[in-house]
Amino acid sequence: MGSESKGGDKQAEGRGVSRRAVLIGGGAVVVGVGVLARDELRHAWWRLPGMAKPRKEGELDHLGAEWTAASRANWRLADRPDDYDIDMVVIHVVQGSYPTALRVFKDPGHGAAAHYVVRKDGHVAQMIRELDVAFHSGNRSYNERSVGIEHEGFVDRPGDFTDAMYQASAQLTAGICTRYGIPVDRKHIIGHVEVPGTDHTDPGPHWDWNRYLALVRKALPTARKAAEARTPG
Repeated sequence: MGSESKGGDKQAEGRGVSRRAVLIGGGAVVVGVGVLARDELRHAWWRLPGMAKPRKEGELDHLGAEWTAASRANWRLADRPDDYDIDMVVIHVVQGSYPTALRVFKDPGHGAAAHYVVRKDGHVAQMIRELDVAFHSGNRSYNERSVGIEHEGFVDRPGDFTDAMYQASAQLTAGICTRYGIPVDRKHIIGHVEVPGTDHTDPGPHWDWNRYLALVRKALPTARKAAEARTPG
């Protein structure tokens, strides 16, 4: 499985402001005997009682995707990019089939899931909103700043990476890069193998990075037009 599995990131992701007693009164935020740092408050204010972020179940970030929800145990509520900047896309390979990816990402015991899964025929499933933090890379910092894309197939079978898959994935990544101003280069579009601390090897030696980045760049104008069409006013 390309994404971190069996709770590899779940324990680390579960930590946060829950350990701290947050009291709001008289316009002050008090944490024990100290003051909550401004950066930490920016990440946490909307999690306080009565401040939950409104969202619509099944709302899509990528038009044309199929919504199929990952287990709530495999991702964390957030309000990206307002609380965490998004500056990276992480490419994964399932080491299995499309149905396998959907099944394990819906399993609360798996402890991991990616935002998207791309099938060999180019069909895209969105399982987690981009504004939320998916447990996909095994590295908390990278999870908070990235969108994870899983691809059907095996790293040692180059035939699994079809033209339709490359095209659909590139269009998806172009849209993500457009939404968050992410440069289309190998510093910002990386493989799971490049995440610090990982023991995963995907997307493997047969993933054609030059071809993929060229396709992403080619898809940018269409992605920009789509973003403009979705912008109110």
